Amino acid sequence: MDYRAAILLYIELLFALALLWREGLLDTPARRAAAIGFAALAFVLRYCCLTYETLDYQDWLRVWLAALRENGAWRGLGKAIWSCNYNVPYLYFLALITLSDIPELLLIKLVSIFFDVLAAYFTMKLVSVFTDSPARRLGAFLGVLWLPTVYLNGAFWGQCDVIYTSFAILALYLALTDRPGWSVAMAAVSVSFKLQGIFLLPIYPILLLTRRMKLRHFFVFPAVYILTILPAVFAGRDFWELLTLYYNNTSTIGDGLNYNSSSLYALIDFTSLPTHAASVIGVVLAFGLCGAMYVWFLIRREDAGNRAIFAAALVLCLGVPYLLPHMHDRYFFLADVLSFALAVTMPVMALPAALVSFGSFLGYHAYLRMRFLLPMRWGGFAMLCALLAFLGCTARCLRRPSPFFDEPEKNVLTNDEDLL
Repeated sequence: MDYRAAILLYIELLFALALLWREGLLDTPARRAAAIGFAALAFVLRYCCLTYETLDYQDWLRVWLAALRENGAWRGLGKAIWSCNYNVPYLYFLALITLSDIPELLLIKLVSIFFDVLAAYFTMKLVSVFTDSPARRLGAFLGVLWLPTVYLNGAFWGQCDVIYTSFAILALYLALTDRPGWSVAMAAVSVSFKLQGIFLLPIYPILLLTRRMKLRHFFVFPAVYILTILPAVFAGRDFWELLTLYYNNTSTIGDGLNYNSSSLYALIDFTSLPTHAASVIGVVLAFGLCGAMYVWFLIRREDAGNRAIFAAALVLCLGVPYLLPHMHDRYFFLADVLSFALAVTMPVMALPAALVSFGSFLGYHAYLRMRFLLPMRWGGFAMLCALLAFLGCTARCLRRPSPFFDEPEKNVLTNDEDLL
């Protein structure tokens, strides 16, 4: 282990504790002891994972880093890298990594661990919308650091799903605190890092229907997205190629209906149907879920408080990847964190949140250990149970009055004409 990487990891731990101090969560001896102890152990766990290499690193990330290094880091951003289907914002981090002589695998993981801290912080801020309890807010922060899929994703696997997830959580927090423009901007940043950030986007029509944002806020999305790709454009990449990157990469998702994902396609055997027909079923169901949520919230928009919006966001972030075909093992990462956050604010949702984590973990185990811990249909069933529970939670939040589930209404737009 390079001692410089250990120092950087220690600095990230101090950064985590500084965020907690800034929020006033280290003001008693008991909370200080809990924060320092659990955070330090979480970072020790990450330290033990740093040198582990997965096939993803060996076959892809190492190749992309070599291409950036050979072409001169920032100049390398101006050239399309063979086999690289990631958008350029993450490549900015990789380009920086090539400028250091610290082992690149360690730096890749340290970037993800830094965003582990940000994801924990933004989750804590999201929880603070619903409770002022220092214990719950501290628990939200520390709990994210201890979620199995969080530390496995970055510190062990070397993946970066926590980056888009961090910005998606921040986007939801901003939406619930009446900052719709900034919310859309952060959603755009989330999608710019990974396409899976789109799992949060179906919540925005609900925010429009419930008068929490206006149509003009949607124009923020393309503007911010374009800003995220401009550095690579200035370095020489074709603007249109980057703008259509995700669309052009749809051919790389593969023909399999399921890739170690605890989705509907793990629960139900669709092999008797042609692949295209089975795929259409999932797409129709996903769009049907979104449409049903929109009609539901349009009818009950006067009763849609923050908890209802939060629960609906979780239903969509879980339900859409659950129903869609061609999903991979890591596509429930955002749902993992949001379901935990909901459980912190509503302990009655703890079991469904655990089911989400369990289903997601099965996919991680299948890839990282190259064998199934349990048949993936167990995960598919667990996710279905959780999805139904979160739908029930949404329904309960949309019933008035609901003092146990919902908080007083926030200020929202009041006239239909104000939607423009």
